[in-house]
Amino acid sequence: MRIAVSGSHSLGKSTVVNDWVASRNDYIREEEPYRVLGLQGPYEIFFREASTRLQNGIQLYYSISRVHRYATSDQRVIFDRAPVDYLAYSQYTANQGLTDIDDAFVRSMLPAVREALDHLDILAFVPQSEVWPVAMENDGIRPVDQSYRSEVDTLFKQIYREGCFEIFPLKNGPLLIELVGPPEQRLLQLSEAVAHLEARSR
Repeated sequence: MRIAVSGSHSLGKSTVVNDWVASRNDYIREEEPYRVLGLQGPYEIFFREASTRLQNGIQLYYSISRVHRYATSDQRVIFDRAPVDYLAYSQYTANQGLTDIDDAFVRSMLPAVREALDHLDILAFVPQSEVWPVAMENDGIRPVDQSYRSEVDTLFKQIYREGCFEIFPLKNGPLLIELVGPPEQRLLQLSEAVAHLEARSR
């Protein structure tokens, strides 16, 4: 089962991934591209209105390259972020109009994102929710700007709930689910989705 966890920052995505791998040691964990390329790698990557085509482009294509490593549903992997994430973040930066990222650049990402999604079985969106608010964590890595997180979350909701960009392939697209509530509830929701797909494939 090939799973990607998607959404704005500081909402508990990495917690879901870590908890899932801790409870299911047959799954491979694929790290968030920013941590591989920026924190642990050679690139300087900026956020908010300072992102550039190079920075978002290398994260997108790293994400896609990792997704394409897993060709069949019998492989067990969970990704911290999905290719879709770089559409949302790039659109945020395009809306600011301060770097070389613009609407045309965002649109240029769409074919590669659609193609990558047919290599995922489950796309698990973690939305910001008033029912279960998640405090910003100041870990020295992620931005702690509440409005930035909320604006990016709005873009994710437009993509996943309203069909913005029409990202899903016509055939073989992933099952889209939302993970809400406390960590144990999110794990249960993800487990139920996996069980549903496994039962359907029998």
